[in-house]
Amino acid sequence: MSKSKTLYCCDACGASSPKWQGQCPGCGAWNTLVESVAESPRAAGSRFQSLAPTAKLQKLAEIEAKEAERIPTGIAEFDRPLGGGLIAGGVVLIGGDPGIGKSTLLLQALASLSERQHALYISGEESGEQIVLRARRLGITAGRLQLLAEINLEKILAILQSERPQIVVVDSIQTLWSEQLASAPGSVAQVRECAAQLTRLAKQLAITVILVGHVTKEGALAGPRVLEHIVDTVLYFEGDAHSSFRLIRACKNRFGAVNELGVFAMTERGLKGVSNPSALFLSQHEKDVPGACILVTQEGTRPLLVEIQALVDPAHGNPRRLTVGLDAQRLAMLLAVLHRHAGIVCFDQDVFINAVGGVRINEPAADLAILLAIVSSLKNRALPEKLIVFGEVGLAGEIRPAPRGQERLKEAAKLGFTHALVPKANLPRQPIPGMHAIGVSRIGEAVSRGQEIEG
Repeated sequence: MSKSKTLYCCDACGASSPKWQGQCPGCGAWNTLVESVAESPRAAGSRFQSLAPTAKLQKLAEIEAKEAERIPTGIAEFDRPLGGGLIAGGVVLIGGDPGIGKSTLLLQALASLSERQHALYISGEESGEQIVLRARRLGITAGRLQLLAEINLEKILAILQSERPQIVVVDSIQTLWSEQLASAPGSVAQVRECAAQLTRLAKQLAITVILVGHVTKEGALAGPRVLEHIVDTVLYFEGDAHSSFRLIRACKNRFGAVNELGVFAMTERGLKGVSNPSALFLSQHEKDVPGACILVTQEGTRPLLVEIQALVDPAHGNPRRLTVGLDAQRLAMLLAVLHRHAGIVCFDQDVFINAVGGVRINEPAADLAILLAIVSSLKNRALPEKLIVFGEVGLAGEIRPAPRGQERLKEAAKLGFTHALVPKANLPRQPIPGMHAIGVSRIGEAVSRGQEIEG
């Protein structure tokens, strides 16, 4: 018998090397090469099958397609990032920190789906008894939900082909292993192969598959990046360990919009959807305080009101710039714009910025709210309580419009806000009842108008 050939595969990117070295030749990461057994071309090729029975050339106009029917999970805040529900044959990958509530949410969703769908929960981390105990703690009674504690891929595929369930949850993809590979469960090759085989079967049999993925200490999904390219939808479970609130964000969705956000509250009975998430991100102050500004941000199709807090204090040594939930590099740029185009100096001040509620804001429409919060803290003068702000700030000091400005203003008016400081291009064409919008075009004008508004 010939000796099997060994390769060293990178845990981060999946690149291979014939010998071990400290740095990966593919992505440059250090100490990520792990020894594995190389496969023969014949053995590898025998597992690759087409998703379609026959492949032929077709014209785009000749292909008949219909809208995919959505399968509601019974949890509205979970359906939102999914694009309205699950899709038959769709593959969803959900990742998050350990203990954040991934298994809890999926067990709740499957319990609801099992009443009208053939649902199967496959666990590679817990036994059936542990899952039953968790269901009892959550008050879940799902007599029709089927459980399977198994990590062997070939056995799982055989059961799926014989039972033909409609909804399958695999918790988690890192625990599965295939007999075709000699590497250990959780390795790059095993994760890639197991995900590819499950995806192929899901497409062929129209089975909805939800994969649970581990995350690294940096917060990214563990395993090869190709895992995110294989699946149809990628969801990230976010939340602070010290808070009871959880967020589910869609980072990729072939059947819906990305950056949609689902908001949950962790209770003794599991995760409960939050119907008015803006209330979570607004602090309750007894009176107006300096350094607080209300931003209307857009998460997918949902406008959210988030309080931006700033603290500006004289620096003792090198000035510090710290942000929580916002981009620190963009803060440095905004401070330079504030100095150059509004004449407000912060080079000798410590600047701390926080987005209340643990939400992460990535859109540039938060620029104007950040700068007004900084000016409010620096001058120790509070902004009006019923004022909302949004707008992007350019390097030339101009205020650029934000997308979906009308929806942001209507959401703020619905929650009782009476004044808005927005880019001129976002001024409403028709008056919004109860809302007085003020348009600005330069950062200096925005600073002066914000201080003139009476609460």
